[in-house]
Amino acid sequence: MLESDVRHILSAALVSGSVASVVSAGALALLARAEGKSPTQPLNATSHWLHGEDAGSVRRADVRHTALGYATHHASSVLWAIPFEYLRTRDTAKDLASIGRDAGLVAALAGVTDYVVMPRRLTPGWEAVLPARSVAAGLGALALGLVIGGLATRS
Repeated sequence: MLESDVRHILSAALVSGSVASVVSAGALALLARAEGKSPTQPLNATSHWLHGEDAGSVRRADVRHTALGYATHHASSVLWAIPFEYLRTRDTAKDLASIGRDAGLVAALAGVTDYVVMPRRLTPGWEAVLPARSVAAGLGALALGLVIGGLATRS
């Protein structure tokens, strides 16, 4: 792989990962509201890697939980966008179906990695606030964000 390819993948991942971060964070807020929770609780729960399991019980937005949770979520989204953008460079098809396939694959990989492989302390923490169906919907929103970002970065 050429250095220019790596630069392209990383710069595209910054875009598609940022879009995926915003889309999935918004979806998590809506899902939390639908479950009778505060819209900030899923992101607050993401800060559990530093603040412990009670982070998800914080209902208000604050720098300690919400900003750290969003920063962690954003970094994770950009990280997952790297294999997504790598797949996009390997595929000559630039249509919506192929972008959706790659986004779905990466979101599924993220779900398995985050909820099966990683130790509990390093999960996204959404499961502390949301039922499994909403966690799955959050991962679906990550895929949707990657699709939108992938459409923006396709060349």
